[in-house]
Amino acid sequence: MKRIVVGVSGASGMPLAVTLLNALACAAGVETHLIVSGAAEKVLSLESGLSVQKLTELADVCHDVDNIGAAPASGSWRHSGMIICPCSMSTLGAVANGIGSNLIHRAADVTLKERKPLILVPRETPLSRVHLRNMLAAQEAGATIMPPCPGFYSRPETIQDILNHLAGRMLDHLEIEHELCRRWDGMPSADA
Repeated sequence: MKRIVVGVSGASGMPLAVTLLNALACAAGVETHLIVSGAAEKVLSLESGLSVQKLTELADVCHDVDNIGAAPASGSWRHSGMIICPCSMSTLGAVANGIGSNLIHRAADVTLKERKPLILVPRETPLSRVHLRNMLAAQEAGATIMPPCPGFYSRPETIQDILNHLAGRMLDHLEIEHELCRRWDGMPSADA
């Protein structure tokens, strides 16, 4: 059983978080631990009309963002990786600088110190120097920075196709099998 921690912070991009959690719920052998910030609850309602209860129904276990003593806050608690999707610039700054003021930040810090995969999905544009420095600092600490940049080689026809591709790439980095997106097979040869 792979335990995956998913942090949802208060940036735009809630449809991607919902797609990711749906995919994890359907993945064989995966137990999802969800942490949702207060700001994320507000953005979730604004962008999707969903309540936080609908989001938490997609996870196996939900942890209160203010519970610094929850299992994901400890390095002795075993898990296979963490995704923060979407990752606000505030959360990125906290992770990049080791500030553990809530459970999302603390779980990310623990994930890095235990050398487990940490995927940050920052959703902001344009990016300031501060954002870029924080991304570099987080990457240098071991995080994977994965802005939601769609690939168009799969010829997406809907927004959901794009969301599936992005969620699929996240699952790829955690070595979780899925059928969310088409894989690149290379360009056809000139002889074909």
